[in-house]
Amino acid sequence: MRTRITWGRVLAWVVLWFFVLATVLPFYWMLRTALSDNHALAAQSFSLLPADLTFGPFERVLGLATPEEAMAEGGSGASLSFWLYLRNSLVVATAVTVGQVLFSSMAAYAFSRLTWPGRDVWFGVFLGALLVPPIFTALPNFLTIKSLGLLNTLPGIMLPSLFMTPFAIFFMRQFFLGIPKEIDEAAMIDGAQPWRIFFRIILPISAAPVTTLGILTFINTWNDYFWPLLVGQTEESKVLTVALGVFRSQTPQGAPDWAGLMAASLVAALPIVILYAVFGRRVINSIGFSGIK
Repeated sequence: MRTRITWGRVLAWVVLWFFVLATVLPFYWMLRTALSDNHALAAQSFSLLPADLTFGPFERVLGLATPEEAMAEGGSGASLSFWLYLRNSLVVATAVTVGQVLFSSMAAYAFSRLTWPGRDVWFGVFLGALLVPPIFTALPNFLTIKSLGLLNTLPGIMLPSLFMTPFAIFFMRQFFLGIPKEIDEAAMIDGAQPWRIFFRIILPISAAPVTTLGILTFINTWNDYFWPLLVGQTEESKVLTVALGVFRSQTPQGAPDWAGLMAASLVAALPIVILYAVFGRRVINSIGFSGIK
């Protein structure tokens, strides 16, 4: 059966491709700038192709270029501990993801499948925390971390979001509510306690939303900038997103190393792109299944 071509269908395709290009073009421009020589960028600022194609910006980011080579290509020549920042980001994002998924799932289980006085009222109060902007809690959290002596440490960066968030609890609760109550009742008849029901029955059959929550938490933690910047100021505690500012601060008297900055941004985003490429379909399916729109 042949599809009839109409003006409305043509217009829809034009609009669709416009939005596709508007979405993809910034990423292409980042790649084009990252593959350009920093000195040639100003002279070829409107070219769609890389200006004097080179992998020098990536070599500067990965610490493979000498200071002399970096300065010759428009960099500052200062050293960048890329692998240290990458390790810190991986440690923080992984720890927060594991902790938040585990404890949020436990809280969601208590709010959805256990019966206790005031459960729904407390859940409503807890859910109200979603309305509080993170900037309002930044100062109290900072003072707490400072009083605990955790400034400029990775635990200090992890701690405020290590255990749970209202969104994570709400997300898991929506899925747990869809599991038949008869499963719990059958397990209780066999003598299982709530802890055993949660870890042996509920959690294993919730693999899809657990995976989705883990991916979303990892991406959010990986991209976080403000809190790591506030707490981690030393080289040993700096994460990758904060370290991207090094490229700008290294050349205070001259033009920023735009090629290096774009290369660093692409390298920093690469783990997220791979993660989403592998689990993207599962994330979309699980969000739809949990009723989160």
